Amino acid sequence: MPIRHAPRTRTRKGAFAFSRFKPKNDLFYDLFSSSAHTLATATKVLAELFDPEADIAAIATRMVELEHECDRITDEPFRTLNSSFVTPFDRSDIYLLGSSLDDVMDHMEAATHLATLYRVPRIPPHLCDVIGVLDNCAKVTSDAMPRLATMKNLEPYWIEMNALENRADQMYRSFLAELFDGNVDALTVMKLKDIADELEDAADAFERVSHVVESIVLKES
Repeated sequence: MPIRHAPRTRTRKGAFAFSRFKPKNDLFYDLFSSSAHTLATATKVLAELFDPEADIAAIATRMVELEHECDRITDEPFRTLNSSFVTPFDRSDIYLLGSSLDDVMDHMEAATHLATLYRVPRIPPHLCDVIGVLDNCAKVTSDAMPRLATMKNLEPYWIEMNALENRADQMYRSFLAELFDGNVDALTVMKLKDIADELEDAADAFERVSHVVESIVLKES
């Protein structure tokens, strides 16, 4: 009577065959890290608005270039999803994380675009403080993205992002209080509030990225 080894053979063969369909999941992680790195570069460019003699138009042009670069990076995971049999985590979360990272850039680019459009001569100190917080947000996000591949040591990231967003929110409210104290003409108030709103939205978008990461980690743990 023949000895049957079929079950173990089929298991190994099946596993081998299945592995041929697995995508290079590192690509997704690399792209998310690249997107976060682009945001970190963008906040450094944004911080150049601190300079009283800053060329706001030139800064806005560079932000547009970075926004296009972020769009290019963000589009890659979406294209890859269409040809991937297996993804590192839920497809909807991949879409959400990519678009959330892109949202941050959109708000920062919009702030510099408005500064140019409104011909703002200089950025007030309180707004510079908000930009400083955005720079910290970008650094923390850029440091965290590579850890997504292992799903480890990410809880400090979303905790810190919550604290940074709260700080940005407090600075935003302080800026509005100063802006509406009656010492600034109405037209300037409108212009500066529009810019401040975009910067505050950028801080909120950074926190949303951390919420997506937290949700992914909880689902995968």
